Amino acid sequence: MKENITLIGMPTSGKSTAGVILAKVLGMDFVDTDLLIQKKKGKRLQKLIEENGVEGFIKIEEDVCKNLEASKSVIATGGSVIYGDEAMKHLKEIGHVIYLEIDYETLEKRLHHVKQRGVVLKPGQTKKDLYDERVALYKKYADIIISEEGLDIEGTVQEIIEKLS
Repeated sequence: MKENITLIGMPTSGKSTAGVILAKVLGMDFVDTDLLIQKKKGKRLQKLIEENGVEGFIKIEEDVCKNLEASKSVIATGGSVIYGDEAMKHLKEIGHVIYLEIDYETLEKRLHHVKQRGVVLKPGQTKKDLYDERVALYKKYADIIISEEGLDIEGTVQEIIEKLS
């Protein structure tokens, strides 16, 4: 049974912020997979990327997410979760996957500290390359797409609730 809500999307799309509010409104638990990874490994995301490389980090993220046990939870994922096919299959089995869609201009305005945030960026890859590559994957895995254009965080949460009911 699909009793969870998983939020996917680009860094800065509001997955964690909307997730916390959504969980409160719906009376659900909240899980942030980035924080689970940091807790499990005892290191910040950026340190894990530096030590393991992009592919190594993606494997760590996939292992954590494909083994995630959650019930009646809103799950905010890291932006790179969509690179792990097994993780995404698991998240789709245990819940509704919702893509919080922002346009590239919004990403450009919001995402300044790529390294500090632990964003998975391959060598030589620009933010635009990253955006273009990921959007197709987000759409592939999404059960529901929420365009955040013109919405504040409360509007996004309201839109999610309406689409789920």
